[in-house]
Amino acid sequence: MLKPLSIFIGLRYVRSRQSEGFSSFISASSTFGIAIGVMVLIVGLSAMNGFEKALAKHLLSIVPHGEIVGVNEPIDDWHQNVARIQRHQQVVAAAPFIKTQAMMQNSDQLKGVEIRGVDISLEQQVSAISTYMTAGKWQDLAQKNSVIIGAGIARKLSVKVGDNVQLLLPPPSRSQAGNSAVKQFPIPMKQQARVVGVFKFGGTVDDTQAFINLAMASKLLDYKQGEAQGIRLKVNDVFSAPQIVRNVMFNLDSYVYMLDWTRSHGHLFNDIQLVRLVMLIALVLVIAVASFNIVSTLIMAVNEKKSDIAILKTMGAKPSTIMASFMFQGLINGILGCFIGTCFGILISLNLTEIIQTIESMLSVQFLSADVYFIDYLPTVLREEDVITTVIIALIMSLLATIYPAWRATKVEPAQVLGQT
Repeated sequence: MLKPLSIFIGLRYVRSRQSEGFSSFISASSTFGIAIGVMVLIVGLSAMNGFEKALAKHLLSIVPHGEIVGVNEPIDDWHQNVARIQRHQQVVAAAPFIKTQAMMQNSDQLKGVEIRGVDISLEQQVSAISTYMTAGKWQDLAQKNSVIIGAGIARKLSVKVGDNVQLLLPPPSRSQAGNSAVKQFPIPMKQQARVVGVFKFGGTVDDTQAFINLAMASKLLDYKQGEAQGIRLKVNDVFSAPQIVRNVMFNLDSYVYMLDWTRSHGHLFNDIQLVRLVMLIALVLVIAVASFNIVSTLIMAVNEKKSDIAILKTMGAKPSTIMASFMFQGLINGILGCFIGTCFGILISLNLTEIIQTIESMLSVQFLSADVYFIDYLPTVLREEDVITTVIIALIMSLLATIYPAWRATKVEPAQVLGQT
């Protein structure tokens, strides 16, 4: 449809329009609006991609990808079950655990915590918690009656490495069998423990998580040798974790519950997807509004060029040639806006983290706090498909906006126009 004559006429009209004040302003505003919409959409999608990457690689580095927990009885012979699970091609590693809710006390300070008994070596294969140690060493957890706590717990209880704390744990469920009085008014067990390490990850994990070794947890909660409450999994694709955990469960002989990160922290991923969708809709509407400024520009151009259109028709120009000329003229705005917006969008996206950090230092504020969120910076990941999709959407809208004014140009009657001149 875009013949050389159409392109030639369209370019001539674009150059002549630059010398006309109001038409030039309307044209520039449509180009500027499209550029802004494209740029912000690329930057916004890159930020959402960054949050997804941070969720997958940062938060899920210590949050279990999946867990298999015994229904009524502990999992027997966890060594054999761990070996069997690790043979699954999508499972990276597996480790046993025993967890319970407890209170941690230092002097008159109390803090509710989740205590997780772990195998020291295997836990390092499924969790990166040892890399977040700010005091002490992860291997010190092998010491008798030792505990590693989060920085939030240490701050609340005013303790540091080497201090002693008291653990208040619920009595083992097996010792409560047949004793209704104990069930109604359980007396907590007391256990002295020495803090051998403090980790700082960020978010609520620092305020709730504490680790002890698996042998100590087995003794406190009345587990036999080789028994574990559950097995934690690390998988190669975190977004396929529910299906992988389900497949692993079918290979076990015990009755187990299936748990995965989408149940405990899936709301974060869903929130990111919701924000992405809302942002995409809003910014596409911004691009649409900017694109429809092209309608005003072309309608004004058609009214100004009626005599030229009439002359072209009398010279034998086809309606398709005239329509293509004005469509190309309007599409120039969309192409120019996409080019400018894409260039700035890519440039900002690649340097978004540094830009936000510079703004934070200039304003002396912090937009993301590690005490609330799991990261303290604005992540960004630029994806080629997002850029291509954004540009295609903007160009399609720009093209659609040119159809009606270009069609109006083909309806100009040469006899009426030339008869009035």
